[in-house]
Amino acid sequence: MRTLTEIWKRYKLGPLVLILLVLFLFLLPLPRWLAPERKLVSNSLLFSLTQLFMLVTLASDWNMTGGFTGYIDFGHAVFFGIGAYGAGVMMAKAGWPFVPALIVGAVAAAIFAVLIGSATLRLKGPYFSIAMLGTFVAMREIVRVLRPITGGGSGLTLPPYLNRPLFYYVTLILAVLVVAFVWWLRRTQFGATLVAIREDEVGAEMRGINTTLHKITIFWIAAFFTGIVGALWAYQNTFIDPDVVFFESRTIELVMMTMLGGLGTVAGPVIGVTVIYWLRDILWSNFLQFHLLVEGVLLIVIVLFFPEGIMGLLNDPSATSLGRLWGRYLGEGPKDAYQSTETETSV
Repeated sequence: MRTLTEIWKRYKLGPLVLILLVLFLFLLPLPRWLAPERKLVSNSLLFSLTQLFMLVTLASDWNMTGGFTGYIDFGHAVFFGIGAYGAGVMMAKAGWPFVPALIVGAVAAAIFAVLIGSATLRLKGPYFSIAMLGTFVAMREIVRVLRPITGGGSGLTLPPYLNRPLFYYVTLILAVLVVAFVWWLRRTQFGATLVAIREDEVGAEMRGINTTLHKITIFWIAAFFTGIVGALWAYQNTFIDPDVVFFESRTIELVMMTMLGGLGTVAGPVIGVTVIYWLRDILWSNFLQFHLLVEGVLLIVIVLFFPEGIMGLLNDPSATSLGRLWGRYLGEGPKDAYQSTETETSV
C-alpha cells in the first residue's frame, strides 16, 4: 500500500484521475440523446447518481465546520430543511418559479446560520453539538406549528417537474463546485486559520485571531450550500413535510460518511459518501431488516480502527489503529517502531 501511495504522489495521479472521472460523469447521460431507443443510461441510474451528488455536497458542507474547525454539528440538517421549506413555501404559496425560490431558500439558511451560530459557536465541544441538535428539533416543531405558511404536518406539494438529466447535471455541477471550493479553501490563510482553531482555539485567540468571526463565516457558507441542496431535493421530490425534511439520521449519515473518508480532508467526504451510499444500497436490497444494525457496527469500526479515515490510511497506514495492529501482527512491536523512528530522526 505504501508503494502505491508513493507512486500516486510522485506522479501526481490524483488531479488526472479526478479530471477523467468528472469528464466521464458529464458524458454519461449523452447516450440518452444519441441513442434514446437503446436506453443505455436508465432513469434509475441517473436518480441514484443525483442523490449521490447531493450527499457529496452535504458531506463537504458538514466537513467545513466539523472537519476544519472541529465543531461537531449534530443539527446541520436544519439548514437542509430551511432551504427546502424556503423554496417550497415560495413556490407553493407565492407561485414563484424555482430559481428565485431556490435563492430564497439558500439565503434563508445562511441568515439563520449567522443568527444561531452567533450564539451556539461560542459553546465548546459537546455543548455546541447538543445545542445544534436542539435547534434542529425546535425548528421541526416550529415548521409543524406554522401551518398557514408551511402546511404543518400535512406538508406542501410543489409543482411537479420530472427531468432526470437536468437534476443530474445541476447536482453534479454543484458537487464539483463545492469540492473545488473546499480544495481552494484548504490552501488559503482563512482555511489554515480554521484548522488552527481546530487544533488549539485558545492559542489562536492569543495570536489575535477573531475565532468567533471565522467560525460564523464558514458556518453560514456551509449553510448556504446546504440550503441549495435542500431546495433542489424539495423540487425533485415535489412534496415536503416536517418529518421527511427534518430527518435526524441525515446528519448522522453525513458524520459517518465524512469520518469514513477522513475529517478535514478534501477527498474524504467524496470517498466516504461513495462507499457508504453503494454499501447501503447493497444492504437495503439484501438485508433490509438489519441495515441499521450493520451501519451502526460500521460506525463503531470507523471510530475504533479508522479514526483518520480512508485518506489517513492511504497517506500513512502505520498512523492508524488498524495499521498499528497489522504492524504488531508482523512482529513490529511498539519498541521496534520507536527505535525505527529514533533512527530515522538521527539520520
